[in-house]
Amino acid sequence: MNDREQEIKYNIEQVQSRIREACLRSHRDPAEVTLIAVSKTKPVEDILYAAQAGMEYFGENKVQELTMKMDTISQPLHWNMIGHLQKNKVKYIVGRAELIHSVDSVDLAKKIQDEAAKKNVRANILIEVNVSGEESKFGISPEALLDTIKEIALFPNVCIRGLMTIAPFTQNPEDNRQYFKKLRNLAVDIKSKNIDNVSMSVLSMGMTGDYEVAVEEGATMVRVGTGIFGERNYVS
Repeated sequence: MNDREQEIKYNIEQVQSRIREACLRSHRDPAEVTLIAVSKTKPVEDILYAAQAGMEYFGENKVQELTMKMDTISQPLHWNMIGHLQKNKVKYIVGRAELIHSVDSVDLAKKIQDEAAKKNVRANILIEVNVSGEESKFGISPEALLDTIKEIALFPNVCIRGLMTIAPFTQNPEDNRQYFKKLRNLAVDIKSKNIDNVSMSVLSMGMTGDYEVAVEEGATMVRVGTGIFGERNYVS
């Protein structure tokens, strides 16, 4: 095992251990939480090392990078589209990505519906909610969420599996507890409405800096990149 492989394996074990501890603190079953390794900007070798260490779920931010890695890696992994999705890129991932985390408008959902119908598949999606109200963030406002979900729920080839949010970047993870709690409460409220074609089984929230707090507040998916692979390699 080379140094890089060892590093990734160690990092994964550390993150999983912290998830287990967060579950213990909040009286949850660790089996309820799926760790998604965010592999954006990372080489295929890193993904293979992570898979070798037991990782099955991977998340990418860009459609082109996601499809390239899916085409390159033959082993069966669970691929998630977690970044902002442009309507003109929808055709490349519908029927390929297992879950699209970042649906932030009825228009985008309609595009996914049209593509899924064309391919005769059902697309699993999460609705991205801008819980913090930051102007720089994508996502539907909490106030518009219920009406948006009711509209998207009518699309037969789209299945709403839950909600996703990106909390603010902060030095203190506790600062984001309020946002994770709010997303969980929104999910509970929507679940109580019993809308056809809508499940609230997935809460995708928490990243490297705050995933433990997110787990304590009910996250079922946490998206960890830097905590597994180290700092990102952005090429200018």
